[in-house]
Amino acid sequence: MKATFSTYLDSLIPSLKDLLAELSKSFDYVSILSTDSPGFRVSISNNQKAVAGKNMTTERGTVIRVYKDKLYSEVALSEIDVNNVKGEAERIKSILDNQFDLLKETSSKVYETEILKDEPLTLFKEKETEELPEAADLEALTEKFDILCKEGMKTIPGALNVIVTGISTHISKVFLSKNRDLRQSYVYTEGSIAAYARNEAGETKIYHEGVSGCGGPEIFEGLSDVVKKAGKVVSDLLSSEHITPGEYEIITSPEVTGLIAHEAFGHGVEMDMFVKERALGAQYINKRVGSDLVTMHEGALTDESVTAYVFDDEGVLAGDTIEIEKGILKTGICDSLSALRLNTNPTGNGKRESFSHKVYTRMTNTTFDSGKDTLEDMIASVKKGYLLEGMQSGMEDPKHWGIQCIISRGHEIIDGALTGKVVSPVVMTGYVPDLLGNISMASKDREVFGNGACGKGHKEWVKVADGGPYLKTIARLG
Repeated sequence: MKATFSTYLDSLIPSLKDLLAELSKSFDYVSILSTDSPGFRVSISNNQKAVAGKNMTTERGTVIRVYKDKLYSEVALSEIDVNNVKGEAERIKSILDNQFDLLKETSSKVYETEILKDEPLTLFKEKETEELPEAADLEALTEKFDILCKEGMKTIPGALNVIVTGISTHISKVFLSKNRDLRQSYVYTEGSIAAYARNEAGETKIYHEGVSGCGGPEIFEGLSDVVKKAGKVVSDLLSSEHITPGEYEIITSPEVTGLIAHEAFGHGVEMDMFVKERALGAQYINKRVGSDLVTMHEGALTDESVTAYVFDDEGVLAGDTIEIEKGILKTGICDSLSALRLNTNPTGNGKRESFSHKVYTRMTNTTFDSGKDTLEDMIASVKKGYLLEGMQSGMEDPKHWGIQCIISRGHEIIDGALTGKVVSPVVMTGYVPDLLGNISMASKDREVFGNGACGKGHKEWVKVADGGPYLKTIARLG
């Protein structure tokens, strides 16, 4: 079935077009982004149940961007009086004029920017889904999650608590300007299992894994397999040892590969950081940053994941940008205003946390390309090292290109064979060009993961996804 476009937005669009026409009398450029995104969040644990009709991405509202005297300004509104469009236009104009006047009165230093291009384009896209979040039977879903929770408590050794979480949102957005009318509707869903367990020594271990994709609550069916897998993984974690710090040959699972992609060439090539001269990546364009096996894509068209939109929050069509090609850094990703300031083209990566937040350059799907090797051959090639699995968290320094990834577990490999020994947790650190430059093998398969969200610094959370194949490289572990 189609993820039907919002009837609320349908009814609002005629008034939005009238509002745009009124504001265009006073400003050189006007764009309007309106969103209507219902959804839910269900979380069941051993001792608590929480069902909410909202989650991080549910919203309804409008943001208006205008341009005058080489400056941009915005106003966000939760409601618009459709019965008094002229009055609304005057109210909005007054708010925006006050913003421009304040800059002059305070002699604020501003960054003058040219006017955005506004090529004619009309687009209407409703993506496929099996179910819609707003039609989901939350009572039945709660019962299903409760069964999964109880199954986890029964089968996972040393279980203290098992948390089953499901999030689904039906996103509808319309972008209007003088020459553009873009409308999109799609559903994304993510579910996860988090298990907390304790061994006889009193050590607590955490297991977390999920399912996600561009689709409806039907995606939750995959959580049954996650619970079945949890017992074996938690058993390994409970008997795991601490790693001896050092430099090792490593093989990264697709999930850990995605974490490297996100941290190494995620924020580091968000080109609004180039404008602020806060990213070392700006100095490496058309230079080698990895081995010939490293080709990396970024864009909403790269995968049908949780962030597979059709156009971004600035009305730029989604793209599939090749950031790294055979080890050479080709480009970064860019929102529209940063693109103007850098004299380049936007890549469809202008995203807002919500309609009331500023646009930043943000990641969508960040993935390594597959190679030609098999996992078996990769393991057989390792003299002494680890197969790393399970992503916990990561961070990087765009200014100096350092990276730190916290990984759930490492499976020891000695003389080309898994020994059965597991270490946990594992902290992987390094300098990005060294880490990517040492990649010597890549598997044929590839996976993309979309559970969780990414912040810009400590705020501005948006949905992202990342992944790739198994990779063999060298890294420092601790």
